[in-house]
Amino acid sequence: MYAAYIEERGPVEGIRYGCLPEPRPGPSDVLVRTVVTAVNPVDTFVRSGVYRTPLPFPFVLGRDLVGTVVEAGPGAAEFQPGDRVWCNSLGHAGRQGAAAESAVVPADRLYRLPDGVRPEDAVAVVHPGATAYLALFTHGGLRPGETVLVRGAAGNVGSAVTVFAAQAGATVVATASGRDTGRVRELGAAEVLDHHAPELSERIRRVAPGGVDVCVDTSGRNDLAADVELLAPRGRIVLLAGVAARPELPVGPLYMKDGSLRGFVISRATSSELAEAAQALNRQLAAGRLRPRQVEELPLSEAAEAHRWLEEGRLHGKRVLLRPSGP
Repeated sequence: MYAAYIEERGPVEGIRYGCLPEPRPGPSDVLVRTVVTAVNPVDTFVRSGVYRTPLPFPFVLGRDLVGTVVEAGPGAAEFQPGDRVWCNSLGHAGRQGAAAESAVVPADRLYRLPDGVRPEDAVAVVHPGATAYLALFTHGGLRPGETVLVRGAAGNVGSAVTVFAAQAGATVVATASGRDTGRVRELGAAEVLDHHAPELSERIRRVAPGGVDVCVDTSGRNDLAADVELLAPRGRIVLLAGVAARPELPVGPLYMKDGSLRGFVISRATSSELAEAAQALNRQLAAGRLRPRQVEELPLSEAAEAHRWLEEGRLHGKRVLLRPSGP
């Protein structure tokens, strides 16, 4: 089979495209023929070694796929050949990745694609969508009636955070570029503020006078001084972006508010946590509430170029999809 792979951790120039042996499913695995896969920032972290995880070499890149079941092991009898399925947790912890014509997926990390959902739409949102769900509910403990501050609400993760929070009965206060205000409101935000506006914190306080119960900064700026100041009593800040960020933490105000700060990386999510997120994702996909803003398709042979775009910051919220047979 053709695959995009590496033979050691390192820069983008180490990505290879060529033939590798067809994988074989184990007793509780499913062999999936890949229809389309996506490229995520975390894929570049794994490839480069920024995120350390066991890698079998040659190592196939990629985390997400939508595809069709070819064969299921005896311990994966719930899947049948021809089923349309998706996964968003390959390519780390010793698992080979998704950027190949075929992939072996553990049955407890594989989910059915809802009827009527395009593979391209699904694969573009399952990673940011699961990140959003886990940040809000597993780590943020969001409850109906609370107020959520979403910084960077027009991005891939921010959009999903906004949708999930609004659907859960929370009041969403969002920040985004002025040109994205209308779109973020359509996602369910009650208030949308331009993140370039002067005195932004004061504007947030005016629309959320009781404080913010959950703060999710998807931009990676992580201005903890401002976020702690905006917290309601027992408010929670969830950190999920900004791998190189080193902000100062106002410890006194945080503990005086009985607040908490949680770091979260989806690569450490358990299979049961991912399965819970997948159920919620499938409901939103089936309802048409989660859709990618903009995608660009490349053939699988251009995986190195996709990684280069990500690392150079050239995508600006656009999702890059790879097709084993080309676009």
